[in-house]
Amino acid sequence: MKPENQNFFQKVYEVARQIPFGRVTSYGAIAKYLGAARSARMVGWAMNGAGNMPEVPAHRVVNKTGLLTGKHHFDGINLMQQLLENEGIQVVENQIVDFEKHFWDPFKELGTES
Repeated sequence: MKPENQNFFQKVYEVARQIPFGRVTSYGAIAKYLGAARSARMVGWAMNGAGNMPEVPAHRVVNKTGLLTGKHHFDGINLMQQLLENEGIQVVENQIVDFEKHFWDPFKELGTES
């Protein structure tokens, strides 16, 4: 991995650690917050690599419509869904119900990226 990618991944993990219990954000929202609006896919790659990092709540990062697109990177068949449901988030057919209600925007919550 290139050093600049590693630094970007670390920034992604720092933002993901801030997502509160019972809330979710999107790959794109994190990318935009980090000043790399076109890097949502790179945020996804970072989340895929967070499986061995229990301090990074990767299950709280979904696609821009609330779809659990990263679920196949979790152990077990429905682990991502189970983790979200344990936090009070209802999921139906891999889709977060009331996505807007649960959405956490890093810009609104954290201010500008430092």
